[in-house]
Amino acid sequence: MILLNRLACFSLTGFWNLLFFAIILFCCFSKSALAEEDHPPFYPGEKMTFQLKWSFITAGKAVIKVLPMEHLDGVEVFHIVYSGRTSPYVDLFYKVRDTVDSYIDAEVTHSLLYKKLQQGKSQRDITVRFDWAENQALFSDSGKKSKPISIFPGTFDPLSVFYSFRLHDLEKYKEFETPVTDGKTCVMGKVRVIKRETIKVEGTSYDTYLVEPDLKDLRGVFKKSKGAALKIWVTADERCIPVRIKSKVIVGSFLADLVSFEAGTPEVFDSQL
Repeated sequence: MILLNRLACFSLTGFWNLLFFAIILFCCFSKSALAEEDHPPFYPGEKMTFQLKWSFITAGKAVIKVLPMEHLDGVEVFHIVYSGRTSPYVDLFYKVRDTVDSYIDAEVTHSLLYKKLQQGKSQRDITVRFDWAENQALFSDSGKKSKPISIFPGTFDPLSVFYSFRLHDLEKYKEFETPVTDGKTCVMGKVRVIKRETIKVEGTSYDTYLVEPDLKDLRGVFKKSKGAALKIWVTADERCIPVRIKSKVIVGSFLADLVSFEAGTPEVFDSQL
């Protein structure tokens, strides 16, 4: 019973929130970086599926997709969607059904809109709007608005920042820094590229970089965990695809492995711009 209570306290939702914050900490994007390439290393149609394990328990899965290009307030945008759900067994104790929508400009320089819907044991309906005329983020939860907060130029939300990170050459840059907000606070964080190594995930060998974020600005479980750590392995190519995420916190260790990857189509991206 203690085991199940701990799992409930650190649910799939909590783990992926920490993953988003981790990715935040190793993204430092400049528009010129994208200008050196004709297009970003991802396209509409891309889909990544992860399986999450806690000890010997299969806790759930998460899927991140890049949808077709859209227009938001007259701006061409990427629409990225994350969905997370617990496994049938874990549903009996702590059900999670989360959906996150992120909208970023086609040049991948900043966020425009962020939405998070929780429909499991926890119920929330969060919206974060980015007012770039005033450099502010406007947060609301189920229609209840909070006081706007100031944000830095080039600020991303916790999901879209992952895609801006993928524009960087990890062999060239060993430390990154970027601003990110969840609508309640805006922080600057750092991440270090530790080493390059080959790992095997789901029977497939990957040439990867191991990266570790600075956790001092993270809240919740990490703040209470002595010796907390988060490690992420991303492919050592231009796509920077995360293939394994491992966390060590007060409730134990979690492991998220990439079990499926579908590449997007460049022709779709080019035809929509």
